[in-house]
Formats: sequence, structure tokens, C-alpha cells
Amino acid sequence: MAPPGEALQSIRPAEWPTVPGAPLLTKARGELLHEIAILDEYGEQRTILIPVERPLTVFVDKRELVTLMTLGQLPELLVLGYLRNQRLIERVDQVESITVDWEVEAAAVRTRAGVHDLEARTARRVVTTGCGQGTVYGDLMEKIDHVRLPDPSVAHISQGTLRRMLEAVRQQDTIHRRAGSVHGCALFRGAEMLMFVEDVGRHNAIDTIAGWMALHGIDGADKVFFTTGRLTSEMVMKSAQIGVPIIVSRNGVTAMGYELARRLGITLFGRAANRHFLCYTGLERFDSEPEPQRAPVRVVSG
Repeated sequence: MAPPGEALQSIRPAEWPTVPGAPLLTKARGELLHEIAILDEYGEQRTILIPVERPLTVFVDKRELVTLMTLGQLPELLVLGYLRNQRLIERVDQVESITVDWEVEAAAVRTRAGVHDLEARTARRVVTTGCGQGTVYGDLMEKIDHVRLPDPSVAHISQGTLRRMLEAVRQQDTIHRRAGSVHGCALFRGAEMLMFVEDVGRHNAIDTIAGWMALHGIDGADKVFFTTGRLTSEMVMKSAQIGVPIIVSRNGVTAMGYELARRLGITLFGRAANRHFLCYTGLERFDSEPEPQRAPVRVVSG
């Protein structure tokens, strides 16, 4: 086991270049795990690890925008992805720098030309079911008809690839395995895991992946998004915004998440673990390789 203060390494390939005009980012890092003493059901005292949750208040051009409750694994990418997913910026070159300072629990975003009509655009919010952070600005869902995902002939997944993805996630060294209480999200190209991040809320984790994709100019057309969290409407919408047409969750899906995925033409897998899964929508993107049915066990009495 690594020391409590040692950060688990997210998969973030250094050889991938950043896009032209990419913002300057700090590399603020903090303790991800904290050791505490507990008393268990057997009356035994022992020490365990728990995730460190901390507030991060985001300021855009010195104007306070939002406070995110986060693990803080890759906070600069979280902020960049949050701005992108909330449609406050369209391109990363609109941002000059993101400076995170954990001593004051703040992220200072400096844009190159300001955010047009920021106050009006952030005035209307819808509270969602997010863990740690789950607000989406009110006009976000109104832009659903402008989302365009790749044709099913471009984005496909086989059952064998899905199995290898789930195995890659299972073998990933995670904070959840050590301490629980966090969600994990990953970006795949085929069975290759390109990026993995954990946070106290699944919304933070997907925003961090969105920031990573934007920073490196990574297209989502041939990618698969994985999450340990449930698939609500906002999670489906955020996946669509980063252009990823296939979503896999270890958890289930809400009715609104299902309807949104069906409307957008997203292939949605839930309850996916080991060799088990449910494909809810988008069967045209899935090459099924059915598992053989197990014969029922017959019990013969003496």
C-alpha cells in the first residue's frame, strides 16, 4: 500500500501534445487519502484510509463562479472541463491560465477576452443528483438538438472489447479499492485505457476527463466513456458534449438518462461488471457475442 499522502497516478500520457494556445496550468497536488482510527464491529481499534474531500472555489476573471467539492486529483483539468461542459467557453484557447492554490482553496481562471454575459448565463441553474457537484446551467438541456454524434459505422464496440475494458478497470489501482467513497471515470479507445480519474462525485470525474480531452485536442468519436456512477440525464448529456457515443456504467440508469440516450443515439450499457451487462440503447453500435446460457442445476433428492 502506498503512503496515505502519495497520489495515485492518473493515466495522462505525457507524449500527447497540447492544442495551440492551450492555457498555462499549475500542477497543484494534495493529499488524497487520510489515515484515521476507528472501532469496528468486533470491538477492535485499527486505522483505515478515507478520501480527502476539499472545497475548490472557482473564480473567473476575479468573479466567483462556483464552489466544487472535490478530491483534487487533477484540479486544473477539473476546472477546465467544468467551464467547457457548462458551455462557458467553447475552446481552451479562450483561457489564458488556471491557477489552483490549495492554501486558499481556490482556482483563479484568467480568460483572454472575458466570458460574454457571464452573470446572465449563470443566473439560472437546475439542481441535479450529482455527488459532490451536480448543477447544470438551465439552458444546457435546451441545446440538445445541436449535439451531433458520429454515425454507428464509425463508433462500434464488440462484446469482447467490452469485457477487456471491464477487466482493465478491475485491475486499476484505485482510491476506491483502498478507501471507498469515490467514483471513478475512464476514457477508452477500444480496450486501451487513455485516462482514469477518481473524485468524490462522478460529475467532477467526467469534467476532469473533458478538460483533459480539450487540452490535448482529443476527439470523442471513436472513444468509450466508463463510469462507476449511475447514468443520470446530466451524465449522459456531458458524455454527448465531449462527443463520446458509447457509455458504460457499473451502475444503473435513470428513466431520464435512458430517454436522453435514446434521443441522442447513444449506446448505453449499465450494470456492467465482470462478464455481465445490460445494453439499454443503441444496439446498432454493439456487436453482440452472447455468452452461452448456463444449464440450470438440478437437485436430486436421496
